[in-house]
Amino acid sequence: MKIFTHNSTRRAWTLGLLMLGFSALCRAQEQSSADNPYGLASLWAQGDLVAKATLMILLLMSLGSWSVMLQKLWQQMRLSRQVQQAQDTFWSANTLREGSELLDSDSPMRFITDKALESAHRHSGLMSHVDFNTWVTLNIQRSLGQVQSSMQGGLAWLATTGSTAPFVGLFGTVWGIYHALVRIGVSGQASIDKVAGPVGEALIMTAIGLAVAVPAVLGYNWLVRRNKNLMESIQSFSADLHAVLLASNSGESR
Repeated sequence: MKIFTHNSTRRAWTLGLLMLGFSALCRAQEQSSADNPYGLASLWAQGDLVAKATLMILLLMSLGSWSVMLQKLWQQMRLSRQVQQAQDTFWSANTLREGSELLDSDSPMRFITDKALESAHRHSGLMSHVDFNTWVTLNIQRSLGQVQSSMQGGLAWLATTGSTAPFVGLFGTVWGIYHALVRIGVSGQASIDKVAGPVGEALIMTAIGLAVAVPAVLGYNWLVRRNKNLMESIQSFSADLHAVLLASNSGESR
């Protein structure tokens, strides 16, 4: 059973919107390049294959980070609504099965409930040698682990981007300064107007790396904190579900 659906579709839409925004930014940069001979347009035009590849890597890291952040935010908002739905409707049902059917089909609370009920019905054969309490607890814990893994999807990308983007930008800066110094040496002119442009363009790489890393780090910390709060609510629901299921089994055994 899928806990969350349509992730790939939302990611495609998000990437499309981000690409449109980047295209508009590039057009604005090209229009202003006539007034400013130094900038991103000049860096791209004068850069070699390594410099352009570094810029493209930073661009992909940035687009991926914003796509993950927007997708996870939408997912967490939906999950928060489903947690509230479970608190409002589930516990007023007459049976656990009836309460499960009141929840959304992709709700993690419904997923956990269905797995718990399934484990209770499968407590037979060799499994009957395991204490019912232990058996149900194991299955609920497995379900919680699957939900938590789904909620953490994409966060590794943010962590990787936040930790590596500054170094990718620094590499671009070192490479750009090296080529700028080579050009200056070949031309034989070391005046400020000959040095400031190429070196300044190379330093832009470091700024781009930081611009990619900072939102990724902030977004990662924010999303992890929101995930923690949501998981606490889901774990509380699971504990209550476990108690009700044990009480129901005790009533049936009598």
